[in-house]
Amino acid sequence: MSIDQFKAAVLSGYQFKGESIRVGTAILDGQPVVGTPISIPLRTMNRHGLIAGATGTGKTKTLQVLAEALSDASVPVLLMDIKGDLSGLAAPGAVNDKIVERYQKLEIEYTPSAYPVELLTLSQEKGARLRATISEFGPVLLSKILGLNDTQGGLVAMIFKYCDDNKLPLLDLKDFIKVLQYVSDEGKAELEKTYGKISTTSTGTILRKVIELQQQGADLFFGERSFEVDDLMRIAPDGRGMISIVRVTDLQDRPKLFSTFMLQLLAELYAVSPEEGDLEKPKLVLFIDEAHLIFQEASSALLQQIETIIKLIRSKGIGIYFCTQNPMDVPAAVLGQLGLKVQHALRAFTAADRKVIKQTAENYPETNFYKTDELLTQIGIGEALITALNEKGIPTPLVHCLLCSPRSRMDILTASEIDNLVAQSKIAAKYNEVIDNKSAHEILTEKIGRSSGTYCKRKRRKGTCERRIQNHKACTSKRKSVFEDPVVKSMTRTAGNTIIRSLLGALGLGGRRKKLF
Repeated sequence: MSIDQFKAAVLSGYQFKGESIRVGTAILDGQPVVGTPISIPLRTMNRHGLIAGATGTGKTKTLQVLAEALSDASVPVLLMDIKGDLSGLAAPGAVNDKIVERYQKLEIEYTPSAYPVELLTLSQEKGARLRATISEFGPVLLSKILGLNDTQGGLVAMIFKYCDDNKLPLLDLKDFIKVLQYVSDEGKAELEKTYGKISTTSTGTILRKVIELQQQGADLFFGERSFEVDDLMRIAPDGRGMISIVRVTDLQDRPKLFSTFMLQLLAELYAVSPEEGDLEKPKLVLFIDEAHLIFQEASSALLQQIETIIKLIRSKGIGIYFCTQNPMDVPAAVLGQLGLKVQHALRAFTAADRKVIKQTAENYPETNFYKTDELLTQIGIGEALITALNEKGIPTPLVHCLLCSPRSRMDILTASEIDNLVAQSKIAAKYNEVIDNKSAHEILTEKIGRSSGTYCKRKRRKGTCERRIQNHKACTSKRKSVFEDPVVKSMTRTAGNTIIRSLLGALGLGGRRKKLF
């Protein structure tokens, strides 16, 4: 095939009517071809995508380039930063000879730029803390995360129903554990009268599963204040989309907690976001680096939920992009939903590696210009094979592409720069405030104390309170206003959670039937 035929095929396949983002220039026979810009239409960025390739081939930099381009197009971005090397988005890049040479080949000008960044965390890292309450998970999602069978899941649903009926807020794991202990001991007879038989064996199994989750640091994630989805979809004052970076560098050895957070985030995004249909550009794009951590220890039921959310969330205007070394890390049912594929080089050191490369090549559109399986092992750093979806949902021709480099810093921020970024955050103070509202743990502790005659009594002469049990909170002589009453807060929270769980149930998440997610 001649260069003219190649150029005509590229220009025909990569011309779009709407707004698009530039990612590079086409390569043929190892050389960039003049006048063949490669862009991706914004309209199809909610169709999800994959960024794959061996370590050191430039996957993270590609992710960084896409995040920058989306931000410039006023699209908010959410990044899962596993390796800790994405914070550089908040600082401008530096010009050097390699960048100058690359951008001359790309036929565009390089302009260093810092981007509006918000740092988020699930642990003790610096940034705004992400949390969610047990009630927001609901019985179906919590049962899937814990890997429970139908009988145990039914008991969890019973516990949620009991807590809803009796105004017992389930905020953190401490609350859930306390209710579990109560229904298997002091409250067993009370619950069995209304809700049916309770198996002590099942409660013991559930408790062990919860403790396993605690050992991965889940106590830091469950609780208040719950993160609001709207804070992930902000536009910066200069009109660019805010880039929210979740710093999860300390979760590489805790995949259970990471997959728990990701499933809750996806479910919350799906439940809260309205149906949008086909928008001119997405409302939010989520990038998951080291995506294998989500699927590494996920049960088949958990995988089914993730797959279904991926299929449905597109219509909400939300795109999800997985970044991983091996494209086979992503389940086939999810892989088939990914419209954009950016494939960096793969290494063929073993027979198994060669088999993966052959399978990967078969996942791409056929082309007369490349031998895809051979090219996959020869792609240089900062290059990739690309295919996307055009406005009609048709895959574009497979192109070997010289990629743009990030305009922001290709390195991490210093400790002082991170401190300054967090200090300037508009949401860090809001979410880092420690809140310990009265919830199921405290209410049940008081109830058990009263039944055993050890509850706190008021001394009339001194007008003070004394403790009768060590764990009991001191009474207060002041009346709380109705708006500060934890029971009122509980009723409001419970009503909202019931609505969300009802919506999930309407999608077929209850009973023994095949779950949607």
